[in-house]
Amino acid sequence: MARTNRRYSEEFKAEAVRLLNESGKTLHDQARVLGVDPSTLWTWKKNLEPESSSSTVAEGAVVDKDEEIRRLRRENEILRQERDFLKKATAFFAKESR
Repeated sequence: MARTNRRYSEEFKAEAVRLLNESGKTLHDQARVLGVDPSTLWTWKKNLEPESSSSTVAEGAVVDKDEEIRRLRRENEILRQERDFLKKATAFFAKESR
């Protein structure tokens, strides 16, 4: 396979590393999906992770808050569905007991 000399933007590299960390895929699988050499993706990961590990607590807090908001919204939706089901069940059994 011929090697190509491609340049990738810093945004692409950062997104590739983020996807690798969050996807649960192996480095080789994620590299294949992105169309990059696994060693290239590993180098990006090695170079970018020291920055993320030294990021400020405030940045981590924002990420944690965003995740917490997503989790709470999912939980609220489930609770709404359960409430609506219980309303319908209550109405059904109230009619049956008359």
